Amino acid sequence: MARPRPIPASRHPVDGGIIGVVELDFERCYRAVDSRDQRFDGWFYTGVTSTGIYCRPSCPATTPKRQNVRFFPSAAAAQGAGLRACRRCRPDAAPGSPQWDVRADVVGRAMRLIADGVVDREGVPGLATRLGYTERHLHRMLHAEVGAGPLALARAQRAQTARILIETTGLGMAEVAFAAGFGSVRQFNDTVREVYGVPPSELRRARGGRRVAGGAGTITLRLAYRPPLHATALLDFLALRALPGVEEVRDGTYRRGLRLPHGTGEAALTPADGHVSAVLRLSDMRDLAPAVARCRRLLDLDADPGAVDGTLGADPAFAAAVAAEPGIRLPRAVDGFEMAVRAIVGQQVSVTSARTTLTRLLAPTVPSPSPDLVDHEVDDGVDLRNARQPHDHRADGGPERGLRGFPSAAEIAGLDDSAFRMPATRRETIRGLARAVAEGDLELAPGGDRAEIVRRLVALPGIGPWTAGYVAMRALGDPDVLLPTDLAVRRGAAALGLPDDPKTLAAYADRWRPWRSYAVIRLWRAV
Repeated sequence: MARPRPIPASRHPVDGGIIGVVELDFERCYRAVDSRDQRFDGWFYTGVTSTGIYCRPSCPATTPKRQNVRFFPSAAAAQGAGLRACRRCRPDAAPGSPQWDVRADVVGRAMRLIADGVVDREGVPGLATRLGYTERHLHRMLHAEVGAGPLALARAQRAQTARILIETTGLGMAEVAFAAGFGSVRQFNDTVREVYGVPPSELRRARGGRRVAGGAGTITLRLAYRPPLHATALLDFLALRALPGVEEVRDGTYRRGLRLPHGTGEAALTPADGHVSAVLRLSDMRDLAPAVARCRRLLDLDADPGAVDGTLGADPAFAAAVAAEPGIRLPRAVDGFEMAVRAIVGQQVSVTSARTTLTRLLAPTVPSPSPDLVDHEVDDGVDLRNARQPHDHRADGGPERGLRGFPSAAEIAGLDDSAFRMPATRRETIRGLARAVAEGDLELAPGGDRAEIVRRLVALPGIGPWTAGYVAMRALGDPDVLLPTDLAVRRGAAALGLPDDPKTLAAYADRWRPWRSYAVIRLWRAV
């Protein structure tokens, strides 16, 4: 077995210091807590031994005394030390650590898969099998680096899911327990008491008389991020590529259909100050955690914009753009197969032409777009006053009409030749990809081995380095991909006075590591 690599330290804006995620530097962490710097939320958690609670670094409560403080690399580690979550700052709702987007090693892959609910669906054996390690060795690696094993990390996520369902829906407690992934109501009750210090019924009573949002299958919550977030750039990027019937951008809100492990869903995401308001409609409540994880990944909400902008802004070519537009994100994907199909269709054509071709390809499988969702007000992380009911629902709880997720690999593979308005070679490339995904030979999941997935992609006829790189950047979330042969990248480089020859540009771009994917987004914007 390979030895686990240590989590790399990250240079952070606060006094240029370095915080290692495994061996947390007490003085620098304490200064972050004393300054209530929200940029550190999710990097580590503050345990207060005198009160028995743990908080996010930006908690507004009085700064605890040094002798009463311990720092933890994960919420699960703090819970394992017997601490309960602060009900004032809600540390379980903090942005995730940006380490898990950057890291391509086993621990990073494991954290992404756990966030997507793999442990709840397949257990620790399923997680270990996906990663190619024994359960024992996987537990040892995770515990060494994040202070908790896979079961504890999944348990912490289940507790958060349960809290959201308790506070935002009218589901009975037994329904909440099983929707959140607990094996029994007793386990659910015990976990909620341990993590939040009160029984589930008390969490619901704390909601008071405020009515729950939406209707059956509808959940509204706030997705936190580290500021700044350039919402306009994010929505513009998604709007330009939006596929009718699958997604749309309207009135500052991005909406899209979802294919989830247990059913279907629809998400409406509205960037706001300090959070993104998310309205989720799910046919099966067990899909809440993966739906949230995929929406966060799509909008790159766990990124550390300070680190990204600090590196790119140090290059005079990007300095003015970074100062004018801080917080540019890397739009990712909720469906890896979808992004791979988009990449193939987009080979050597404009974004507009690719969108037209994809729209025709999906015409037999997607419905017309849904009506608007209403604007809504947010209170303490939960939308409590939705003015309209959601779309009509079928007897099984699924949306009667609305946006749907991108077709599955099996659906695309089964389309007639007439659906493919493209050269025959490209059509067969898409079919070859679809067959590989449908048969399990290729898994385009965020927890996959990025290098191995790229190797398998380029082995497919019709897929070259540009296509594989685009998939790695957007589907797999690799933050350090450069597309030096991309025409728009080269034009953007020329516009900024950079070399536009692919080989020369690739050599120059080494100074942008490990954030070359973000440089690509900025080069595209420069055009």
